[in-house]
Amino acid sequence: MKARFLSAQGWFATSRSALLALFALFTLLRAAAILMDVAPSSDAAWYYSRADMLAQGLGYLGDHGEPTAYWPPGWPLALSLAFRMLGTSTLTVGLLNLVCAVVAAWLTYDLARHVFGSELGARIALLLLAIYPNSILYVPQALTEVFYTTLLLGGCWLLIARKGALRLVLAGLVFGVATLVKAQTLLVVPVICLIGLLRDGQIVRRTPGVIARGAFIIAVAALVVASWTLRNHAAMGAWIPVSTNGGITLLTGNNDSARGGFTPEDAAVKALDARTGLNEMEYDAEASRLGKEWIKAHPAQFLKLMPMKLVRLWGPDGEGQWAYETDSAAYRAAPMAFTLLRVANQLWYFALLGLFAVAAVLMIRQRRAAETRVIDWWVLPYGIALYPSAIAMVFSGQSRFHYPVMPFVCMAAGWILAVWLGRLSKRHA
Repeated sequence: MKARFLSAQGWFATSRSALLALFALFTLLRAAAILMDVAPSSDAAWYYSRADMLAQGLGYLGDHGEPTAYWPPGWPLALSLAFRMLGTSTLTVGLLNLVCAVVAAWLTYDLARHVFGSELGARIALLLLAIYPNSILYVPQALTEVFYTTLLLGGCWLLIARKGALRLVLAGLVFGVATLVKAQTLLVVPVICLIGLLRDGQIVRRTPGVIARGAFIIAVAALVVASWTLRNHAAMGAWIPVSTNGGITLLTGNNDSARGGFTPEDAAVKALDARTGLNEMEYDAEASRLGKEWIKAHPAQFLKLMPMKLVRLWGPDGEGQWAYETDSAAYRAAPMAFTLLRVANQLWYFALLGLFAVAAVLMIRQRRAAETRVIDWWVLPYGIALYPSAIAMVFSGQSRFHYPVMPFVCMAAGWILAVWLGRLSKRHA
Protein backbone atom coordinates (compact mmCIF):
# COMPACT_ATOMS: atom_id res chain seq x y z
CA MET A 1 0.00 0.00 0.00
CA LYS A 2 2.81 2.43 0.87
CA ALA A 3 4.62 1.62 -2.36
CA ARG A 4 1.46 2.28 -4.35
CA PHE A 5 0.93 5.60 -2.60
CA LEU A 6 4.48 6.74 -3.35
CA SER A 7 4.21 5.55 -6.93
CA ALA A 8 0.88 7.34 -7.48
CA GLN A 9 2.23 10.55 -5.98
CA GLY A 10 5.33 10.38 -8.13
CA TRP A 11 3.23 9.84 -11.26
CA PHE A 12 0.93 12.74 -10.38
CA ALA A 13 3.82 15.11 -9.62
CA THR A 14 6.06 14.35 -12.59
CA SER A 15 4.19 12.59 -15.37
CA ARG A 16 3.21 14.48 -18.48
CA SER A 17 0.19 12.21 -18.85
CA ALA A 18 -1.02 13.24 -15.38
CA LEU A 19 -0.78 16.90 -16.32
CA LEU A 20 -2.67 16.30 -19.57
CA ALA A 21 -5.31 14.40 -17.61
CA LEU A 22 -5.74 17.38 -15.29
CA PHE A 23 -6.27 19.76 -18.20
CA ALA A 24 -8.65 17.29 -19.83
CA LEU A 25 -10.69 17.07 -16.61
CA PHE A 26 -10.74 20.85 -16.31
CA THR A 27 -11.90 21.27 -19.92
CA LEU A 28 -14.47 18.48 -20.04
CA LEU A 29 -16.28 19.62 -16.89
CA ARG A 30 -16.68 23.12 -18.32
CA ALA A 31 -17.61 21.86 -21.76
CA ALA A 32 -20.35 19.79 -20.12
CA ALA A 33 -21.65 22.93 -18.38
CA ILE A 34 -22.07 24.61 -21.77
CA LEU A 35 -24.59 21.93 -22.68
CA MET A 36 -26.87 23.24 -19.91
CA ASP A 37 -28.22 26.14 -21.94
CA VAL A 38 -28.61 29.14 -19.62
CA ALA A 39 -30.62 32.14 -20.78
CA PRO A 40 -28.80 35.43 -20.05
CA SER A 41 -30.42 37.25 -17.14
CA SER A 42 -29.74 40.37 -15.07
CA ASP A 43 -26.19 41.65 -15.75
CA ALA A 44 -25.53 38.86 -18.24
CA ALA A 45 -28.55 39.89 -20.32
CA TRP A 46 -27.28 43.48 -20.48
CA TYR A 47 -23.78 42.41 -21.56
CA TYR A 48 -25.21 39.96 -24.09
CA SER A 49 -27.48 42.55 -25.72
CA ARG A 50 -24.72 45.19 -25.88
CA ALA A 51 -22.30 42.72 -27.42
CA ASP A 52 -24.95 41.90 -30.02
CA MET A 53 -25.38 45.64 -30.77
CA LEU A 54 -21.63 46.06 -31.16
CA ALA A 55 -21.44 43.03 -33.43
CA GLN A 56 -24.09 44.64 -35.65
CA GLY A 57 -22.15 47.90 -35.75
CA LEU A 58 -24.79 49.83 -33.80
CA GLY A 59 -22.42 51.11 -31.14
CA TYR A 60 -22.44 50.90 -27.34
CA LEU A 61 -25.93 52.11 -26.52
CA GLY A 62 -28.17 52.42 -23.48
CA ASP A 63 -31.71 51.15 -23.00
CA HIS A 64 -33.16 54.04 -25.00
CA GLY A 65 -30.69 53.95 -27.87
CA GLU A 66 -28.41 56.69 -26.53
CA PRO A 67 -24.59 56.35 -26.23
CA THR A 68 -23.70 55.01 -22.78
CA ALA A 69 -20.72 54.41 -20.56
CA TYR A 70 -22.70 53.14 -17.58
CA TRP A 71 -20.94 49.77 -17.48
CA PRO A 72 -17.32 49.15 -18.55
CA PRO A 73 -17.14 48.07 -22.21
CA GLY A 74 -14.30 45.53 -22.14
CA TRP A 75 -16.34 42.36 -21.90
CA PRO A 76 -19.09 43.37 -24.42
CA LEU A 77 -16.37 44.41 -26.88
CA ALA A 78 -14.59 41.06 -26.56
CA LEU A 79 -17.86 39.14 -26.77
CA SER A 80 -18.93 41.12 -29.84
CA LEU A 81 -15.82 39.93 -31.69
CA ALA A 82 -16.82 36.34 -30.97
CA PHE A 83 -20.38 37.09 -32.11
CA ARG A 84 -19.06 38.44 -35.40
CA MET A 85 -17.04 35.29 -36.02
CA LEU A 86 -19.40 32.61 -34.69
CA GLY A 87 -22.80 34.29 -34.55
CA THR A 88 -24.80 35.67 -31.66
CA SER A 89 -25.79 32.80 -29.39
CA THR A 90 -25.33 31.46 -25.89
CA LEU A 91 -23.16 28.73 -27.41
CA THR A 92 -20.71 31.40 -28.61
CA VAL A 93 -20.62 32.82 -25.08
CA GLY A 94 -19.83 29.39 -23.67
CA LEU A 95 -17.11 28.67 -26.22
CA LEU A 96 -15.38 32.01 -25.63
CA ASN A 97 -15.50 31.51 -21.88
CA LEU A 98 -14.25 27.95 -22.28
CA VAL A 99 -11.18 29.15 -24.18
CA CYS A 100 -10.57 31.82 -21.54
CA ALA A 101 -11.01 29.29 -18.73
CA VAL A 102 -8.49 26.86 -20.24
CA VAL A 103 -5.96 29.69 -20.62
CA ALA A 104 -6.64 30.67 -17.01
CA ALA A 105 -6.04 27.06 -15.96
CA TRP A 106 -2.60 27.02 -17.57
CA LEU A 107 -1.76 30.41 -16.06
CA THR A 108 -2.85 29.17 -12.63
CA TYR A 109 -0.63 26.10 -12.97
CA ASP A 110 2.46 27.94 -14.25
CA LEU A 111 2.08 30.93 -11.93
CA ALA A 112 1.74 28.55 -8.95
CA ARG A 113 5.05 26.93 -9.90
CA HIS A 114 6.80 30.30 -9.92
CA VAL A 115 5.08 31.70 -6.84
CA PHE A 116 5.40 28.66 -4.56
CA GLY A 117 8.19 26.72 -6.28
CA SER A 118 6.40 23.37 -6.19
CA GLU A 119 5.44 21.29 -9.22
CA LEU A 120 3.26 19.04 -7.09
CA GLY A 121 1.60 22.04 -5.46
CA ALA A 122 0.90 23.60 -8.86
CA ARG A 123 -0.76 20.42 -10.11
CA ILE A 124 -2.86 20.12 -6.97
CA ALA A 125 -3.90 23.77 -7.42
CA LEU A 126 -5.04 22.96 -10.94
CA LEU A 127 -7.02 19.97 -9.65
CA LEU A 128 -8.66 22.03 -6.91
CA LEU A 129 -9.73 24.63 -9.45
CA ALA A 130 -10.82 22.03 -12.01
CA ILE A 131 -13.47 20.49 -9.76
CA TYR A 132 -14.59 23.74 -8.08
CA PRO A 133 -18.33 23.86 -8.93
CA ASN A 134 -18.73 27.65 -8.94
CA SER A 135 -15.84 27.98 -11.38
CA ILE A 136 -17.49 25.45 -13.69
CA LEU A 137 -20.96 26.98 -13.59
CA TYR A 138 -19.80 30.42 -14.69
CA VAL A 139 -18.53 29.24 -18.08
CA PRO A 140 -21.86 29.26 -20.01
CA GLN A 141 -22.82 32.72 -18.71
CA ALA A 142 -22.34 36.11 -20.36
CA LEU A 143 -20.75 37.60 -17.25
CA THR A 144 -17.36 39.27 -16.90
CA GLU A 145 -15.85 36.91 -14.35
CA VAL A 146 -14.20 34.23 -16.52
CA PHE A 147 -12.77 36.72 -19.03
CA TYR A 148 -11.57 39.11 -16.33
CA THR A 149 -9.94 36.38 -14.25
CA THR A 150 -7.92 35.29 -17.28
CA LEU A 151 -6.71 38.86 -17.82
CA LEU A 152 -5.79 39.26 -14.14
CA LEU A 153 -3.84 36.01 -14.12
CA GLY A 154 -2.17 36.94 -17.41
CA GLY A 155 -0.97 40.31 -16.13
CA CYS A 156 0.45 38.76 -12.96
CA TRP A 157 2.10 35.95 -14.94
CA LEU A 158 3.82 38.39 -17.28
CA LEU A 159 5.31 40.36 -14.39
CA ILE A 160 6.36 37.39 -12.27
CA ALA A 161 7.08 34.47 -14.58
CA ARG A 162 8.58 36.35 -17.54
CA LYS A 163 11.73 38.45 -18.00
CA GLY A 164 12.73 41.34 -20.23
CA ALA A 165 11.33 44.74 -21.14
CA LEU A 166 8.70 43.39 -23.54
CA ARG A 167 6.81 41.79 -20.66
CA LEU A 168 6.23 45.27 -19.19
CA VAL A 169 4.61 46.43 -22.42
CA LEU A 170 2.47 43.29 -22.65
CA ALA A 171 1.51 43.52 -18.99
CA GLY A 172 0.45 47.13 -19.52
CA LEU A 173 -1.71 46.10 -22.48
CA VAL A 174 -3.31 43.25 -20.51
CA PHE A 175 -3.98 45.39 -17.46
CA GLY A 176 -5.35 48.11 -19.73
CA VAL A 177 -7.90 45.72 -21.24
CA ALA A 178 -8.68 44.41 -17.74
CA THR A 179 -9.33 47.99 -16.61
CA LEU A 180 -11.91 48.29 -19.38
CA VAL A 181 -13.62 45.28 -17.77
CA LYS A 182 -13.27 46.37 -14.13
CA ALA A 183 -12.23 49.98 -13.65
CA GLN A 184 -10.33 49.43 -10.37
CA THR A 185 -7.86 46.93 -11.87
CA LEU A 186 -4.81 49.22 -11.93
CA LEU A 187 -4.70 49.00 -8.12
CA VAL A 188 -3.17 45.56 -8.65
CA VAL A 189 -0.01 46.95 -10.27
CA PRO A 190 1.27 48.79 -7.16
CA VAL A 191 0.56 45.67 -5.08
CA ILE A 192 2.72 43.51 -7.35
CA CYS A 193 5.46 46.15 -7.47
CA LEU A 194 5.49 46.45 -3.68
CA ILE A 195 5.86 42.69 -3.23
CA GLY A 196 8.65 42.64 -5.81
CA LEU A 197 10.40 45.46 -3.99
CA LEU A 198 10.21 43.84 -0.55
CA ARG A 199 11.17 40.32 -1.57
CA ASP A 200 14.92 40.90 -1.93
CA GLY A 201 15.46 43.46 0.81
CA GLN A 202 17.31 46.01 -1.33
CA ILE A 203 14.58 48.60 -0.88
CA VAL A 204 16.63 51.80 -1.06
CA ARG A 205 18.58 50.77 -4.16
CA ARG A 206 15.68 49.25 -6.08
CA THR A 207 12.85 51.66 -5.24
CA PRO A 208 13.45 54.12 -8.14
CA GLY A 209 13.58 51.28 -10.69
CA VAL A 210 10.46 49.58 -9.32
CA ILE A 211 8.55 52.87 -9.31
CA ALA A 212 9.65 53.54 -12.89
CA ARG A 213 8.54 50.09 -14.07
CA GLY A 214 5.22 50.38 -12.28
CA ALA A 215 4.63 53.83 -13.76
CA PHE A 216 5.48 52.51 -17.23
CA ILE A 217 2.99 49.64 -16.92
CA ILE A 218 0.27 52.00 -15.73
CA ALA A 219 1.10 54.43 -18.56
CA VAL A 220 0.73 51.70 -21.19
CA ALA A 221 -2.55 50.62 -19.58
CA ALA A 222 -3.72 54.24 -19.57
CA LEU A 223 -3.07 54.45 -23.31
CA VAL A 224 -5.36 51.46 -23.82
CA VAL A 225 -8.06 53.06 -21.69
CA ALA A 226 -7.57 56.46 -23.36
CA SER A 227 -9.16 55.27 -26.60
CA TRP A 228 -12.38 54.58 -24.70
CA THR A 229 -12.13 57.85 -22.78
CA LEU A 230 -11.89 59.75 -26.07
CA ARG A 231 -14.93 57.87 -27.36
CA ASN A 232 -16.87 58.90 -24.27
CA HIS A 233 -15.95 62.54 -24.76
CA ALA A 234 -16.91 62.44 -28.43
CA ALA A 235 -20.18 60.57 -27.88
CA MET A 236 -21.28 61.96 -24.52
CA GLY A 237 -19.50 65.29 -24.19
CA ALA A 238 -17.72 64.43 -20.94
CA TRP A 239 -14.33 63.09 -19.90
CA ILE A 240 -15.37 59.70 -18.54
CA PRO A 241 -12.29 57.47 -18.03
CA VAL A 242 -14.16 54.14 -18.10
CA SER A 243 -17.71 54.06 -16.75
CA THR A 244 -20.40 56.04 -14.96
CA ASN A 245 -21.61 53.51 -12.39
CA GLY A 246 -19.18 54.42 -9.59
CA GLY A 247 -21.58 56.82 -7.92
CA ILE A 248 -24.53 54.46 -7.69
CA THR A 249 -22.22 51.65 -6.57
CA LEU A 250 -21.07 53.87 -3.70
CA LEU A 251 -24.60 54.93 -2.76
CA THR A 252 -26.09 51.42 -2.83
CA GLY A 253 -23.47 50.29 -0.31
CA ASN A 254 -23.65 53.32 1.97
CA ASN A 255 -27.16 54.37 3.02
CA ASP A 256 -29.64 53.98 5.85
CA SER A 257 -30.63 50.48 4.66
CA ALA A 258 -27.08 49.23 4.12
CA ARG A 259 -26.14 45.95 5.79
CA GLY A 260 -22.95 45.25 3.91
CA GLY A 261 -24.42 44.20 0.59
CA PHE A 262 -25.95 45.82 -2.48
CA THR A 263 -29.12 47.73 -1.48
CA PRO A 264 -30.87 49.21 -4.54
CA GLU A 265 -34.16 49.23 -2.62
CA ASP A 266 -32.99 51.93 -0.18
CA ALA A 267 -35.18 55.05 0.00
CA ALA A 268 -32.36 57.36 -1.12
CA VAL A 269 -31.65 55.19 -4.15
CA LYS A 270 -35.35 54.97 -5.01
CA ALA A 271 -35.72 58.73 -4.70
CA LEU A 272 -32.74 59.28 -7.00
CA ASP A 273 -34.16 56.83 -9.54
CA ALA A 274 -37.47 58.68 -9.46
CA ARG A 275 -35.88 62.01 -10.38
CA THR A 276 -36.31 63.11 -13.96
CA GLY A 277 -34.14 65.23 -16.17
CA LEU A 278 -30.79 63.78 -15.09
CA ASN A 279 -28.52 62.49 -17.80
CA GLU A 280 -26.13 59.60 -17.18
CA MET A 281 -23.25 61.76 -15.96
CA GLU A 282 -25.50 63.89 -13.72
CA TYR A 283 -27.05 60.75 -12.24
CA ASP A 284 -23.58 59.36 -11.46
CA ALA A 285 -22.43 62.64 -9.91
CA GLU A 286 -25.58 62.96 -7.78
CA ALA A 287 -25.33 59.35 -6.58
CA SER A 288 -21.69 59.91 -5.68
CA ARG A 289 -22.58 63.10 -3.80
CA LEU A 290 -25.32 61.36 -1.81
CA GLY A 291 -23.06 58.44 -0.97
CA LYS A 292 -20.23 60.70 0.20
CA GLU A 293 -22.59 62.86 2.23
CA TRP A 294 -24.01 59.79 3.96
CA ILE A 295 -20.50 58.59 4.85
CA LYS A 296 -19.55 62.04 6.13
CA ALA A 297 -22.72 62.22 8.25
CA HIS A 298 -22.41 58.63 9.55
CA PRO A 299 -18.68 57.90 10.01
CA ALA A 300 -19.23 55.38 12.81
CA GLN A 301 -21.86 53.50 10.81
CA PHE A 302 -19.56 53.51 7.77
CA LEU A 303 -16.79 51.87 9.83
CA LYS A 304 -19.29 49.43 11.34
CA LEU A 305 -20.36 48.37 7.85
CA MET A 306 -16.82 47.42 6.81
CA PRO A 307 -16.67 43.99 8.49
CA MET A 308 -20.23 43.32 7.32
CA LYS A 309 -19.14 44.09 3.75
CA LEU A 310 -16.22 41.68 4.09
CA VAL A 311 -18.59 38.96 5.31
CA ARG A 312 -20.81 39.55 2.27
CA LEU A 313 -17.76 39.40 0.02
CA TRP A 314 -16.10 36.28 1.46
CA GLY A 315 -18.90 34.40 3.24
CA PRO A 316 -21.28 32.98 0.61
CA ASP A 317 -20.23 31.30 -2.62
CA GLY A 318 -22.02 29.64 -5.52
CA GLU A 319 -23.54 32.74 -7.09
CA GLY A 320 -22.79 31.19 -10.48
CA GLN A 321 -25.68 28.82 -9.80
CA TRP A 322 -28.25 31.60 -9.52
CA ALA A 323 -28.80 31.95 -13.28
CA TYR A 324 -29.56 28.22 -13.57
CA GLU A 325 -32.09 28.42 -10.75
CA THR A 326 -33.69 31.48 -12.36
CA ASP A 327 -34.37 29.95 -15.75
CA SER A 328 -32.84 26.74 -17.07
CA ALA A 329 -34.20 23.39 -18.19
CA ALA A 330 -31.44 21.65 -16.21
CA TYR A 331 -32.67 23.11 -12.94
CA ARG A 332 -36.31 22.35 -13.69
CA ALA A 333 -35.36 18.76 -14.43
CA ALA A 334 -33.35 18.21 -11.23
CA PRO A 335 -33.84 20.94 -8.60
CA MET A 336 -32.68 18.68 -5.76
CA ALA A 337 -29.41 17.98 -7.54
CA PHE A 338 -28.76 21.73 -7.75
CA THR A 339 -29.56 22.11 -4.05
CA LEU A 340 -27.03 19.41 -3.17
CA LEU A 341 -24.53 20.99 -5.54
CA ARG A 342 -24.93 24.33 -3.79
CA VAL A 343 -24.19 22.72 -0.42
CA ALA A 344 -21.20 20.82 -1.81
CA ASN A 345 -19.85 23.96 -3.43
CA GLN A 346 -20.12 25.97 -0.23
CA LEU A 347 -18.24 23.28 1.70
CA TRP A 348 -15.57 23.10 -1.02
CA TYR A 349 -15.23 26.87 -0.94
CA PHE A 350 -14.82 26.97 2.85
CA ALA A 351 -12.21 24.21 2.63
CA LEU A 352 -10.24 26.24 0.08
CA LEU A 353 -10.38 29.34 2.26
CA GLY A 354 -9.28 27.33 5.28
CA LEU A 355 -6.27 25.96 3.41
CA PHE A 356 -5.53 29.45 2.10
CA ALA A 357 -5.34 30.82 5.66
CA VAL A 358 -3.28 27.93 7.05
CA ALA A 359 -0.83 28.11 4.13
CA ALA A 360 0.15 31.66 5.10
CA VAL A 361 0.85 30.64 8.69
CA LEU A 362 2.91 27.61 7.66
CA MET A 363 4.89 29.56 5.06
CA ILE A 364 5.83 32.25 7.58
CA ARG A 365 6.90 29.62 10.12
CA GLN A 366 8.99 27.75 7.56
CA ARG A 367 10.75 30.89 6.39
CA ARG A 368 11.48 32.08 9.88
CA ALA A 369 12.81 28.65 10.83
CA ALA A 370 15.06 28.67 7.74
CA GLU A 371 16.09 32.26 8.52
CA THR A 372 15.09 33.44 5.05
CA ARG A 373 13.21 36.60 4.17
CA VAL A 374 9.50 36.20 4.91
CA ILE A 375 8.17 38.23 2.00
CA ASP A 376 8.48 36.64 -1.43
CA TRP A 377 6.19 35.99 -4.37
CA TRP A 378 4.12 33.60 -2.24
CA VAL A 379 2.52 36.77 -0.80
CA LEU A 380 0.95 37.54 -4.20
CA PRO A 381 -2.29 35.52 -3.67
CA TYR A 382 -2.86 37.37 -0.40
CA GLY A 383 -2.18 40.73 -2.03
CA ILE A 384 -4.68 39.87 -4.77
CA ALA A 385 -7.23 38.94 -2.08
CA LEU A 386 -6.74 42.32 -0.40
CA TYR A 387 -7.58 44.15 -3.62
CA PRO A 388 -11.34 43.34 -3.76
CA SER A 389 -11.50 43.44 0.04
CA ALA A 390 -10.34 47.05 0.13
CA ILE A 391 -12.83 48.00 -2.58
CA ALA A 392 -15.67 46.17 -0.84
CA MET A 393 -15.05 47.96 2.47
CA VAL A 394 -15.68 51.29 0.74
CA PHE A 395 -18.48 50.25 -1.63
CA SER A 396 -20.30 46.97 -0.87
CA GLY A 397 -19.59 43.28 -0.48
CA GLN A 398 -20.89 40.93 -3.18
CA SER A 399 -19.76 37.32 -3.40
CA ARG A 400 -19.12 37.34 -7.14
CA PHE A 401 -16.29 39.84 -6.63
CA HIS A 402 -14.12 37.17 -5.02
CA TYR A 403 -14.35 34.95 -8.12
CA PRO A 404 -11.11 36.28 -9.73
CA VAL A 405 -9.21 35.60 -6.49
CA MET A 406 -10.07 31.90 -6.35
CA PRO A 407 -7.30 30.64 -8.70
CA PHE A 408 -4.83 32.37 -6.37
CA VAL A 409 -6.52 30.75 -3.38
CA CYS A 410 -6.11 27.37 -5.09
CA MET A 411 -2.39 28.08 -5.58
CA ALA A 412 -1.84 28.47 -1.83
CA ALA A 413 -4.13 25.54 -1.03
CA GLY A 414 -2.26 23.35 -3.51
CA TRP A 415 1.08 24.26 -1.99
CA ILE A 416 0.11 23.36 1.58
CA LEU A 417 -1.43 20.07 0.45
CA ALA A 418 1.81 19.32 -1.38
CA VAL A 419 3.77 20.02 1.82
CA TRP A 420 1.58 17.65 3.80
CA LEU A 421 1.83 14.97 1.12
CA GLY A 422 5.60 15.38 1.14
CA ARG A 423 5.71 14.80 4.89
CA LEU A 424 3.47 11.77 4.54
CA SER A 425 5.72 10.38 1.79
CA LYS A 426 8.77 10.71 4.03
CA ARG A 427 7.04 8.72 6.75
CA HIS A 428 6.12 6.00 4.25
CA ALA A 429 9.63 5.99 2.81
